Amino acid sequence: MLRLGTRRLRGLGLRGFPLRASPGRPHSVCSRRGEENPPLSAESRWKDQAETVIIGGGCVGVSLAYHLAKAGMKDVVLLEKSELTAGSTWHAAGLTTYFHPGINLKKIHYYSIKLYEKLEEETGQVVGFHQPGSIRIATTPVRVDEFKYQMTRTGWHATEQYIIEPEKIQEMFPLLNMNKILAGLYNPGDGHIDPYSLTMALAAGARKYGALLIYPAPVTSLKLRSDGTWDVETPHGFMRANRIVNAAGFWAREVGKMIGLEHPLIPVQHQYIITSTIPEVKALKRELPVLRDLEGSFYLRQERDGLLFGPYESQEKMKVQDSWVASGVPPGFGKELFESDLDRIMEHVEAAMDMVPVLKKADIINIVNGPITYSPDILPMVGPHQGVRNYWVAIGFGYGIIHAGGVGKYLSDWILHGEPPFDLIELDPNRYGKWTTTEYTEAKARESYGFNNIVGYPKEERFAGRPTQRVSGLYKTLESKCSMGFHAGWEQPHWFYKPGQDPGYRPSFRRTNWFEPVGSEYQQVMQRVGVIDLSPFGKFNIKGQDSIRLLDYLFANVIPKVGFTNISHMLTPKGRVYAELTVSHQSPGEFLLVTGSGSELHDLRWIEEEAIKGGCDVEIKNITDELGVLGIAGPYSRKVLQKLTSDDLSDNVFKFLQTKPLKVSNIPVTAIRISYTGELGWELYHRREDSAALYDAIMNAGQEEGIDNFGTYAMNALRLEKAFRAWGSEMNCDTNPLEAGLESFVKLNKGFPGGFRW
Repeated sequence: MLRLGTRRLRGLGLRGFPLRASPGRPHSVCSRRGEENPPLSAESRWKDQAETVIIGGGCVGVSLAYHLAKAGMKDVVLLEKSELTAGSTWHAAGLTTYFHPGINLKKIHYYSIKLYEKLEEETGQVVGFHQPGSIRIATTPVRVDEFKYQMTRTGWHATEQYIIEPEKIQEMFPLLNMNKILAGLYNPGDGHIDPYSLTMALAAGARKYGALLIYPAPVTSLKLRSDGTWDVETPHGFMRANRIVNAAGFWAREVGKMIGLEHPLIPVQHQYIITSTIPEVKALKRELPVLRDLEGSFYLRQERDGLLFGPYESQEKMKVQDSWVASGVPPGFGKELFESDLDRIMEHVEAAMDMVPVLKKADIINIVNGPITYSPDILPMVGPHQGVRNYWVAIGFGYGIIHAGGVGKYLSDWILHGEPPFDLIELDPNRYGKWTTTEYTEAKARESYGFNNIVGYPKEERFAGRPTQRVSGLYKTLESKCSMGFHAGWEQPHWFYKPGQDPGYRPSFRRTNWFEPVGSEYQQVMQRVGVIDLSPFGKFNIKGQDSIRLLDYLFANVIPKVGFTNISHMLTPKGRVYAELTVSHQSPGEFLLVTGSGSELHDLRWIEEEAIKGGCDVEIKNITDELGVLGIAGPYSRKVLQKLTSDDLSDNVFKFLQTKPLKVSNIPVTAIRISYTGELGWELYHRREDSAALYDAIMNAGQEEGIDNFGTYAMNALRLEKAFRAWGSEMNCDTNPLEAGLESFVKLNKGFPGGFRW
């Protein structure tokens, strides 16, 4: 079996072998690094003022310094508390891949790899970049389905990706046990890079273009000034910055706390194993491709003449560094490791030995167990933060090496040009809010780590940490009747099941158990009347003497008259669709703005920022959690509602896109005659605590009309048939409004971003 030194491992009874943590750069972690480079000393210069101060000297922070300086920004300063790469960068396994299951995150991966290919030539620094390609292994039919699904998406990008047969896999990786292998997903150009050398090359480039990297320079205090600039305090003195970027790795939570933010980040322990020389590996004439055994949940690559492999253990076995969550990161922690724990990963070690049998005879020369930082959904948090001026983040990187280059470029472009170069709302730090508690973050981080290699289905749901405090007034009423989906902390019905129907969560690449029920809900709305819980909508109240001026500037559409609603879009300076909202003019100068649940703080940040830039005297209040929303739609919706109110709902009195205050069953509501289904309908905005009573009244009133529930899956089908666009699907920051078919909502004879500035 796999052996540690001269001692033979004894299967599952193994207790693990503690390794002394290396105090400096980890020669033993990746022996390909060659001669030890002398440690870089702190820059002797100091600046009292900077355009941008980056906090954190890992590969992500240094990449941002490099890109900002290269793009021409003057006065870029990076502050690192100890030395460059200290934290998670120095001990990373260094994997690089073009692959990502998403669409636009592949652009980040692509840019990173292309940058790393030329970085040595540009900076004169060796980066140790190997590109033998990578193969993801499918050993189950459903995994083959996943590969086919991913192949339908690969045409979005220039990168090569292929499904390959077992014969080709064996040719490329002759050391494999082929008994279970059905197919592989092959990405040419994938590989691995030395994280230390990569960071030093980026640092050399940053200095070349004028950035100042100062270390050791721990940030001890951050204070926001009234003009939006920052006072940054270090033991060397104060520095005034126009903006700060938190790129502090597992120190990011501590940096956030300095300004009153609780970033939802959890430090977890990740282990990988390095073997000594293996004769069969040494005899190969070319480097092995990086291997990812998805069912065994481990990656494996060649390390000199041996192998390096790292598992992602289950959420039950993985280790969260709880003491750091409770008490903070130990002040002196930087280039240290945790004690190894082979017991925790033994099932994956055995899976690796089964898949690559030469491991059974290999000797272990090192076990690396270091901290990496996870956000709840495993994706990093990148961009400006809502609620704090000129505070940006690049934190929560579980895969910082492959993200570093692309994120540095992405953030640099955004900072310099005032808008993101393409849509990456999945990385928006504002996807989390006050509902994101430490308990939720830890539960989700455990789940995300353990699910690293699970099958990625369409319409995937994950259930750890749910429900949060964000449940509508109907949650208790509906939870036993439907399959709930997770939307920005909210539970919202996706589809409803009837007695005798399979109620379980059954993800699939083919038609599954929700297909027929959703079809019935579709017919319900088309032929009769249905009710849907829309409480997760983001909702803002805006009023004040400059409210009309602000909104007239923000939106490409005209401002609706008092008592009316319209669909409006916020465009970026380059004319891309940053957001879509419904704007209701409730009383002179007072507006209700409504956006999708996933865009709540994303849109609010933009509105607040523009209000400050324009010097607008307005009050902007986020009322998302205060209001519940019920939608009623279908040909009988007017008939049902009319039973519950004395106000006239007839077509000539309550017109399409009109908004009025009503009492429905004596419950105060703001009613808007609009429905995303495209059918006759209303949205009823009301106090969240009134949701259950309002729902019961509507359902009781509609018995004669055959009223029933419908969920978001049916609503999505209905809106598609009406050609109603959805932000995030048919439009986003990758599209302009004309490409998205939004001509009727864009008034080219008025000013809006892309047309004029304040």
